[in-house]
Amino acid sequence: MRIAMIGTGYVGLVSGACFSEFGIDVVCVDKDEVKISRLDRGEIPIFEPGLDDLVANNVRAGRLTFTTDLKSAVKDADAVFIAVGTPTRRGDGHADLSYVYGAAKEIAEAMDGYTVVVTKSTVPVGTGREVAKIIRETRPDADFDVCSNPEFLREGAAISDFMRPDRVVIGTESERAQEVMRAIYRPLYLIETPIVFTTLQTSELIKYAANTFLATKITFINEVADLCEQVGADVHDVARGIGLDGRIGRKFLHPGPGYGGSCFPKDTLALVKTAQDYKAPLRIIETVVDINDKRKKQMAEKIISACGGSVSGKTVAVLGLTFKPNTDDMRDSPSLDIVPALQAAGAKVKAYDPEGMREAREMLPDVEMCESAYDTMDGADAVSIVTEWNEFRALDLERAKKLMKQPVMVDLRNVYNPEDMRKAGFEYVCVGRGTTEAEAPK
Repeated sequence: MRIAMIGTGYVGLVSGACFSEFGIDVVCVDKDEVKISRLDRGEIPIFEPGLDDLVANNVRAGRLTFTTDLKSAVKDADAVFIAVGTPTRRGDGHADLSYVYGAAKEIAEAMDGYTVVVTKSTVPVGTGREVAKIIRETRPDADFDVCSNPEFLREGAAISDFMRPDRVVIGTESERAQEVMRAIYRPLYLIETPIVFTTLQTSELIKYAANTFLATKITFINEVADLCEQVGADVHDVARGIGLDGRIGRKFLHPGPGYGGSCFPKDTLALVKTAQDYKAPLRIIETVVDINDKRKKQMAEKIISACGGSVSGKTVAVLGLTFKPNTDDMRDSPSLDIVPALQAAGAKVKAYDPEGMREAREMLPDVEMCESAYDTMDGADAVSIVTEWNEFRALDLERAKKLMKQPVMVDLRNVYNPEDMRKAGFEYVCVGRGTTEAEAPK
């Protein structure tokens, strides 16, 4: 079995490395010559725990290679996975499918013999049909089938998610293509992973429905957190109380500054646009998108309020810049709204992130980037935890208090216990843990 993986971004590189770990020969293709050269030297362009060793081991075994030559990679492949980017299109919010369609045309020109073309990228309903149309128009004699095989990888846990998934979803109406996909995923079938075969359209929609549902859970608990602050309730107890209900589940019920990353923001927006195009609007998801956009800005107001209502001339330390821990991904991170809002209010911002500094320097050029959490807090009037990296969970609070001008912490991830922080002498502000009993509205 031989696979060509078109695209060496997050999805393509992780998927290619994991498929090679299954014992399949995988060629990862990218037009970026610099990236391919780096990969050939063993340099991994993204941070994902365990990925560097996984790539190195399979390159050493001869099962994983990298190239810019799409034609040679596709020519000998049994299956070709399209794993290129589908960013939000400027101006209208739809997914930009130009990279997917461009790859489809190049694949058609390079195919030799029966080939299964698989969309691994997150794409709107109908994309697979369009990919098949492009291939037929480019190569009327081509022998192929198109499948949809969406990924469900969490950044920071992508390898375990791939190797031990909750399910594998495959959309195709072709028995021949099903057999190829069963062979590719045979190692997962042997450990009794559910393999869900559907139509193309259904598979494409499953991916969007999954991500938007999770984004909705995050948004729901964030709004409940706001209510908890007003009535004196604890959002964590509320989340546990409802999450123990098997119909609801405990995951994605942790309050914070809003969702970010490479998936939820663009996928919620893309599904909203698709639903509007088909005149079946998803009002809940439209509201989720709106609330999440506003929430990030509200978190800046929370920090300003903790500083006495003004940060003009003050220094705010920000711990964590990536959208979540264990990744260097800055895409749509809450910090990209929070930090500029603080600066616009007159604050000087110092920041530190364990893995996101290189990208953050480009996206937040006016921020003083520091070498450690303690360097960041030195001389600060307040500190805010924006991303819950493990190294921020056990800060030396006495040291922090001595470094800061004022012992003020705004914990947007609820890392610390409010009572412990008060005993340590901090003015502590968190999310959704009300401290006063509210009077009933009249």
